[in-house]
Amino acid sequence: MENDSTFIAPEGVYSVTEEHKPTALHVPAAPALYPSRISTVTVRFPAVKTGTSQGFAQLLGGNKENRREKEREREKERERVAREKKGEDSVSLSSSDTEGNTSPDPSNPSAAQDNPPASPQIAHDQLHTIFSHPTSIGKKKAVSRPKHNLRTTSSTFITRLQSAEGLAKTLQSKQGETTFLFYNASKNFFWTEAGIKLKEPLARITFSAYPTCHDVNLSTASSERLDVIIGFSTGDLVWFDPINSRYGRLNKGGSISNSICTSVRWVPSSPTLFLVSHADGTIIIYDKERDDGTFTPQTPYSMIAAPSSALDSNASSSETDSTRGEWNPLDRIFVTMPPWHPVSANGFAGGGGRGEKEKAAKNPVSHWRVSRRSIVDFVFSPDVKYVACISEDGCLRVIDALAEQLVDCYSSYFGALTSVAWSPDGRFIITGGQDDLVTIFSPWEQRVIARCQGHSSFVSALAFDDIRCDGRTYRFGSVGEDNKLILWDFSSGALHRPKLQAAHHQRMSMSSSISLAFRRDRSTLHLPPLGSPDADGIPPLPRYHPAPSRNEVAIVQPVLVKHVDGDLLSDVAFLPRGLLTANKTGYIKFWIRPLAVRPRHLKTAPRGHSLADVRDLIA
Repeated sequence: MENDSTFIAPEGVYSVTEEHKPTALHVPAAPALYPSRISTVTVRFPAVKTGTSQGFAQLLGGNKENRREKEREREKERERVAREKKGEDSVSLSSSDTEGNTSPDPSNPSAAQDNPPASPQIAHDQLHTIFSHPTSIGKKKAVSRPKHNLRTTSSTFITRLQSAEGLAKTLQSKQGETTFLFYNASKNFFWTEAGIKLKEPLARITFSAYPTCHDVNLSTASSERLDVIIGFSTGDLVWFDPINSRYGRLNKGGSISNSICTSVRWVPSSPTLFLVSHADGTIIIYDKERDDGTFTPQTPYSMIAAPSSALDSNASSSETDSTRGEWNPLDRIFVTMPPWHPVSANGFAGGGGRGEKEKAAKNPVSHWRVSRRSIVDFVFSPDVKYVACISEDGCLRVIDALAEQLVDCYSSYFGALTSVAWSPDGRFIITGGQDDLVTIFSPWEQRVIARCQGHSSFVSALAFDDIRCDGRTYRFGSVGEDNKLILWDFSSGALHRPKLQAAHHQRMSMSSSISLAFRRDRSTLHLPPLGSPDADGIPPLPRYHPAPSRNEVAIVQPVLVKHVDGDLLSDVAFLPRGLLTANKTGYIKFWIRPLAVRPRHLKTAPRGHSLADVRDLIA
């Protein structure tokens, strides 16, 4: 029977098996100004070698080989520590973060061991040149680690560190796959283990500012290191390695942007690059191995001249840059390249007489002004070519990340958008908003294909259940400020186009199918930018798409609606073994899947897992 700790879905019963309550850890009283968010990563720990049974051969001294092996391991550990100490001394590592230098140390040979290379399936130029040109493609560069020791820091930004007793031994004893969970609550950041009932988290860090968002780098995750980026209400960024208890700071004191960090994402498969969105309507690209530079972004003319009452007006959507000579956020993004960018006129190409320090690349890598209103969240497409971005002006923007150009802009039915997710196969984008709706977009067809009705308040978070997405049918979950956890199923073939859209679809079928490819080709062929007529006088393809009316779009009903008691729900995440929900104050629940769940035609693995791992977990 369904109760507070269970719910029944078509595939079976989900039940709560563990809970994480920050209030039970004597967290200092502070208002929950920013909702709790969840990040997860699965790490495979090597198997611990065990000795053979105590037989006759061992009684005669057959265990000498085991002793030799242990001695060799101890000798390797001593050499590693010595190399690490030598590398730290060579760059005068400090226990505080006053220097603010996060650049890698090429003289440190231990970096190659502590920082394994990214997946060999991704080409080298794809890893390092998503937003900038390569500087040394033929040379492999060791990935650095955070340089400051969290345990001995004198930084006033970090006010307290609390670790579980015997944490080092606990990590050394782990074998096989372990899923770690990170979440923020008030001014605290927690690191714990998912799937195991723990009395206390593995670590808890208290900051002087509010953590607002965070993300784990899946391409560098290993049993030896984890790269976590944390964004704050002050604009600061902390690069954190919980396994080695080390950290580094970027955008220190808001030197590049002092606007609130609203979302942060590592560039998939990149060991160094990540994007941060801010409340001032910008997205900034960072490299964790670079220092903060002196940077002043350019300001579009319209942001100075336009009245504040017209900031989010859609009435001027037809007036583009070509007619007004001003920046229109519904038609393009405004990109500022820093002077050290390889293709910048003031950068390396024209800096022959500069000193080495002036020519050194610094942060940011690039700066995008996307909207006049706050950016709420963004996600990468599975092929890492596009970014889906939502903002308080009620628009979903699809950005070509490689060309740094706006591809399409879709308006919400009503109010601001609050959450966004991209399907595992890249075919669909879903958004939640203040209109209490979940909207399903098809970016390749440039249209809204369905709206999902079930919430009675703002939608807080969305996530696809990768295990139950097979390319034909899709499952995703949503949580809202109505404290509802809702599961949705839809099939692209079952969503028939309404009659009112038939004529429009027939008229746009050819142009919509080639629009994204056409936009990509323009950047590679150096054609005029979209928004201005071509040389032949052909009008440009429209970027802005107003919201269709209710009777023009199919309606999807929920598969399951579960009311979760407690504070307002703020996040949802799917794992191979179940799903996680979080509320605004940091109360985390893990709902285990039904034992009979099996993927029907699993073509893509969940984020951070291999297909073999998923099949083993749910078998």
